[in-house]
Amino acid sequence: NSCVTVLLLTGFLATILMRVLKNDFVKYAHDEETAEDQEETGWKYIHGDVFRFPKYKSLLAASLGSGTQLFILTVFIFLLALVGVFYPYNRGALFTALVVIYALTSGIAGYTSASFYCQLEGTNWVRNLVLTGFLFCGPLFLTFCFLNTVAITYHATAALPFGTIVVILLIWTLVTSPLLVLGGIAGKNSKAEFQAPCRTTKYPREIPPLPWYRSTLPQMAMAGFLPFSAIYIELYYIFASVWGHRIYTIYSILFMVFIILIIVTAFITVALTYFQLAAEDHEWWWRSFICGGSTGLFIYGYCLYYYYARSDMSGFMQTSFFFGYMACICYGFFLMLGTVGFR
Repeated sequence: NSCVTVLLLTGFLATILMRVLKNDFVKYAHDEETAEDQEETGWKYIHGDVFRFPKYKSLLAASLGSGTQLFILTVFIFLLALVGVFYPYNRGALFTALVVIYALTSGIAGYTSASFYCQLEGTNWVRNLVLTGFLFCGPLFLTFCFLNTVAITYHATAALPFGTIVVILLIWTLVTSPLLVLGGIAGKNSKAEFQAPCRTTKYPREIPPLPWYRSTLPQMAMAGFLPFSAIYIELYYIFASVWGHRIYTIYSILFMVFIILIIVTAFITVALTYFQLAAEDHEWWWRSFICGGSTGLFIYGYCLYYYYARSDMSGFMQTSFFFGYMACICYGFFLMLGTVGFR
């Protein structure tokens, strides 16, 4: 049902966008034929500002690198699940696969981040690599340290043994970091150059006053709601499996939902970016990334609903584990879907 609903809404949005684009092309073609010296309007008016490099380009490049790595990681996990690698009653296999694949794909993050950063004429690529390495792992490590300390205090079996922690740190030091650096060096030395189709003006144009619904927060709400509607039904079963006692084995359906999530996220971000440019707002770089990743915020909002309305969890330890690790997961979704929306 959710798939059908999302496909209908996506088709409706595609129809609207195509009609608007067609009208714009007809309008601009007519203007060129009748009055070439007439003042330009809409997205054509800001063609000299669209490819102006954004602020905090190192952070944007690091976010894209981490998001690309998490996307590849998710695809590999789905492929392993579809071929039957994960046994429903052995959750340790999934955890091991996440750690190993994340370490092996760190070179992708380094390459993507460094190459994009150098395309934006960045110079301090070493700092960019350090930021890429800690952008996702840093918050995850701090959250893990706090929650593992809580588990040890409560003498819970959820606490990881010291030996396992040492192994994870060795993997991060001996595998993740070297591959990240090698990928960064390859990305820095790549021949890819940023080639804008038009010349960027020396001074940016002033963005005209926009209505409230074209600001960042309303755009994030619109961009996150439609993709979230594609997955919210499956979220209950996933949560019940991870945080409850249910067994989830229908990985093929989950993979289809993931594909729809990616398609809808990309489409809604393209549409919102076009309408933003049509309103003569040329600061689209960060807006497209944030709008694409806003679904992660909706998922975390669903966590609040699930905890208070659907789960039987209580106490400080269960509450901290649920909201702590779900914050990390939703942050990963934000980076991954933000990358999809930007690309």
